[in-house]
Formats: sequence, C-alpha cells, structure tokens
Amino acid sequence: MRSSLALASRLANIQLTLFTRANCGLCDVAKARIGEFLTKNDDNNKGTIKNENEDENNSKSKSSRIVHYAEIDIMDPAHTKWRDVYEFDVPVLHVDRSGTGKLGEPSQDFVPTLDAARKLMHRFTAQEVENAVVEVEQQQRGSGSESASASSL
Repeated sequence: MRSSLALASRLANIQLTLFTRANCGLCDVAKARIGEFLTKNDDNNKGTIKNENEDENNSKSKSSRIVHYAEIDIMDPAHTKWRDVYEFDVPVLHVDRSGTGKLGEPSQDFVPTLDAARKLMHRFTAQEVENAVVEVEQQQRGSGSESASASSL
C-alpha cells in the first residue's frame, strides 16, 4: 500500500486544456508557448526516473509529471457552452488536475469545468505555464497528503 501512495505522490497528473478558435493569432502564439512547455517537460522527465540521489530542492524542480493536453474550438457547435464563456477571451488555458486510470493513464471522462485550478488568458509564456503547473501540483500534493493522513486515522 505504501509503495502505491509513494508512486502516486511522485507522479503529478496535469490536464492542460486550451480554448481556441480559427484565425486567432494569439491562439497560435499560445499553442507555440504550450509546445515549448511540453517539450521542456518531456526533456526534464527523461532523467528523473532513476535519479534518486538528487538533493530535495533539485528533485522538486524536476519532479515527474504526466501532462495531458487538449484543445477545444469554442466555435464548434458542440461547444456552445465554452463559446458563451470565452468568445471574446481566447486563448484561455485551463491548468487542472486530471483524473487518471492505471499508472497515470489519462481518464477518458475528464471534462473541463469553469472552476479550473488555474487559468491563463490571452498572452502567456512557457514559464508562466510552468509556474501554473507547479502551483496545481502543489495543490494536488496538499490535498493528497491530507487525504492520506485522514485515511490513516
């Protein structure tokens, strides 16, 4: 049981959802910034699996995370809810904890909500995406440690 909790606490499962539309220059820039973040995230995670001798500060900056990414075209008739909310605000990036199946596989039923853990709007950098992800990871760890301590009672 402990090894499962230890594994779960080391893997942060993050969902990035970009609300976008066609012919949106800011959306194209946002996609590029998210791409930079995802590339950097993949590069950082390659060396973290077996490196258990890192000091605590360095390991926090390179913590393993699983990031799922999706785009929602708000002008698609199937997404009128999101068009009503974000029609004049795209691009909007929701950074949230994602539900996961076995060993970090994405949950097929993840549905973005208006109360995402963190939102970035209009113009943002890859570093701002990283900062938002770290903030959501910290929230996830905080709620995970609370539930783990409650279940041990």
